[in-house]
Amino acid sequence: MEIDRKIIENFNRDGAVVLRAAFAPEWIDKLCTGLKYNIDTPGPYTRSYTGDGGVGHFFGDYCNWQRIDEYEDFVKNSPISVYARTLMGTKQANFFHEHVVVKEPGTLEATPWHHDQPYYCVDGDDSVSLWMPLDPVPKQWGVEFIAGSHKWGRWFRPKKFVGQDYDQDDDGFEAMPDIEADRDQHKIVSFDLEPGDCVAFHFRTVHGAPGNGLETTRRRAIAWRWVGDDARYVIRKGVMSPPFPDMENCRLSVGDKLDSDLFPAFFE
Repeated sequence: MEIDRKIIENFNRDGAVVLRAAFAPEWIDKLCTGLKYNIDTPGPYTRSYTGDGGVGHFFGDYCNWQRIDEYEDFVKNSPISVYARTLMGTKQANFFHEHVVVKEPGTLEATPWHHDQPYYCVDGDDSVSLWMPLDPVPKQWGVEFIAGSHKWGRWFRPKKFVGQDYDQDDDGFEAMPDIEADRDQHKIVSFDLEPGDCVAFHFRTVHGAPGNGLETTRRRAIAWRWVGDDARYVIRKGVMSPPFPDMENCRLSVGDKLDSDLFPAFFE
């Protein structure tokens, strides 16, 4: 697909925009194969967010692209790096990491309201995540975004996906306000999505998601994180996620660009 000026304007204004039919069916099939392997052979960061006695299953994993061929092929050979660079308006796009989120039918656990950049070892404004469903997702069961929240100038303390803040009050971040209690005070957007579509959103766009209330349909998705020209490596005071154990091999210092094997760069 071609990302036109209107899409870019909407991304800059709202911090979240839908891209329709962005990826061919062949890529969806390939990623489904990769995701099955990911679930069957989970990585070191795999998490199950389903509580004891809970219904369904809420599975998460990330940073597996270098060991799963289908993921690596997608990063390097699909049009995703072009989309990321175009949306950010940058000369280069560095791949940051992928994040798998699967909610099986009937899973009740919600994804808490949060935004991503306070978790990350990266500063800068050039950022975009492309949240890509592998199953049809009606908007009432999809991710919700607070339009314009990436421009609030506020940084909120990271939350665990079970809903609690990380126990760190000296990180310089503020607690996430109770979005649910004030939903009518915000412009909240969500989208009906089909495989091949994706939602692009800024690292500081506040977002959350309900459980999967569909009785027979899985909600498999992969978010692909990208950063651009002004991205610089940072060490935060609090918990950082992902922890990137291979960081020592990158030999990055605070203030460096992320260019490395761990964060490959793609150029125009």
